[in-house]
Amino acid sequence: MTDPEQVTPASGTLRLQLYKSPIGYNSRQKATVHALGLRRLHQVVVQSDSPVTRGMVAKVPHLVRILDGAPPLPSSGPTPGHDAFR
Repeated sequence: MTDPEQVTPASGTLRLQLYKSPIGYNSRQKATVHALGLRRLHQVVVQSDSPVTRGMVAKVPHLVRILDGAPPLPSSGPTPGHDAFR
């Protein structure tokens, strides 16, 4: 398996990190996280940079981060419970 630290963003791959637990979210979001190969909190996986993968990440941006130089997905602003609302 490829070491995530050796993959460059220009190689057509994405480094994804699960930074929030899917517990408490609906089963479709849990299934999306699982399909991305993310099993444990703060786990980093390497996926191919394709429209399918980007679409999956776009469905769970509150749970998954794209690491390194990959362009971030568009944000719709802070969500309730975010520090900006406190």
